[in-house]
Amino acid sequence: MTDTTTPIEGEMGPEAQYLSFLAQSRFMIQRSRSTGRYVFYPRVVIPGTGETDLEWVPAKGTGTVYAITVNRARHGSHNVALIDLDEGPRMMSRIEGQETAPIGSRVRARIVEEEGVAIVVFDPIEQGVTA
Repeated sequence: MTDTTTPIEGEMGPEAQYLSFLAQSRFMIQRSRSTGRYVFYPRVVIPGTGETDLEWVPAKGTGTVYAITVNRARHGSHNVALIDLDEGPRMMSRIEGQETAPIGSRVRARIVEEEGVAIVVFDPIEQGVTA
């Protein structure tokens, strides 16, 4: 039986594997088999410990806005947000559907395609709506 959590283990580096999952509409992150510690951005080893027992697991897809800034330009504005994933790691992305969001807002991940590349963006979760 083939392990479906690894696109082509050993033939791609961690970043290429991550992008391959996104192209399949799957938001996956790495986790240490021995400690359960989650890692993002994809890596070969866990920073600080050098553990190499990383496996790919589906991300819950929810998180909290840690920080956000809005960049304004003549062609429009966009935000850049740091999201604390519920698993623990922090990732950079953007909030869709509004220019900004309060720090601490709950968000849900969604995969979109931009210029032929799949990326993760986040949508606000309405208060009172459970994940």
